[in-house]
Amino acid sequence: MKKTLTAFLLLTYLISFSQETINFENTSFKEVLAKAKKEKKLVFMDAFASWCGPCKMMEKNIFPLPAVKAYYNSNFINARFDMEKGEGRDIALKYGVRSYPSYLFLNGDGEIIMKSYGYMGEEDFIAIAKEANNPLLLSTSPKELFDKGESDPTFLLNMMRQNAQTDYELAKKVSERYFKVIKNQEFTRDDIGMLLYFVKSPTDVNYQIFKDKKADIVKEMSEDIYNQFDVNIKISHVMEDSLDKETKLINDDYFYKNAIPLVGKTEAEVALNRMKVIYYPNVGNFKEYEKAALVYYKHAENFDPEELLKAAWIFSEHVDNKVSLQKAEEWAEKSVMSSETAENTYILAKIYQKTGKKENAKIYADMSKNLAEQQGKDSSAAKQLLETLK
Repeated sequence: MKKTLTAFLLLTYLISFSQETINFENTSFKEVLAKAKKEKKLVFMDAFASWCGPCKMMEKNIFPLPAVKAYYNSNFINARFDMEKGEGRDIALKYGVRSYPSYLFLNGDGEIIMKSYGYMGEEDFIAIAKEANNPLLLSTSPKELFDKGESDPTFLLNMMRQNAQTDYELAKKVSERYFKVIKNQEFTRDDIGMLLYFVKSPTDVNYQIFKDKKADIVKEMSEDIYNQFDVNIKISHVMEDSLDKETKLINDDYFYKNAIPLVGKTEAEVALNRMKVIYYPNVGNFKEYEKAALVYYKHAENFDPEELLKAAWIFSEHVDNKVSLQKAEEWAEKSVMSSETAENTYILAKIYQKTGKKENAKIYADMSKNLAEQQGKDSSAAKQLLETLK
């Protein structure tokens, strides 16, 4: 009897030891899918990389939690694959895994039901599992459910997110149903972000939602930014057609001819210059950027200091005209007056150097060096600038 009891306790111990974390299958991906199909469960896959810190933290801190392992072991066929080794490479390619950790919820046919990523706490990690564990998805793909008219907001939101990067047109159709379903609710910040992502033209179904929910949207952004979005939506196709892909120049005449009838002359001028200050630095055309920035930031008091600082930095790196650099001085000074940092004092010092104000340049380069050292940041650029100012 004693021997039998000892054996029982040992067996119980071994079972509990083996279940200290989520019970991950130690088989091939094909076998994991087959088991999920046979048992009529979804697959949960931890897609990780061996060097990934958050992956190791999830493995150590979250997977062993009683509530986590209980839910995942009861409801899923669980698997872990290193996305940089063996068949993990093919899995990463198939499902577009680009960040770690990623969490894939798949049906037995290998179709993605839901995807999430990043380190998360116990409550959130269980929440995504419950969200994915929709009984309808065990035997039907999300696309089939959508085609049959499924209108559950959680389902639609997940489907939208899953397809936004891989099948934009499908995700856009899903978004139209989603926003129709929730149109009488107050929009969250995430709702607004998704809405703006899918509104590209005034002819889009979601554009009317954008207009109707203005009150909700301006709670998250200023009315001025809302109006900028509205203008950009109205003339987005004009902007795209104005770009000459060979010369990488914007055709001002074409833009004005087609944009003014849509938004008026004043809005068209602002939109064109805003387009130029975004586009030209990205293609390395700093001469055109210089001209556009001088017009766009003419009334510097209307702009955020951080935006002005970015413009000042580009001028400090790529502009030599002293008259133009004097405007950049104003932009950098506004940022410094708002709050002195190692970055903005360095940019101001560089501009002072280029405009011939050597003593001012020394003062701010030295300030940048000291601020960087106090904050444990790299001060080498400021030190190098000080050397050139001796």
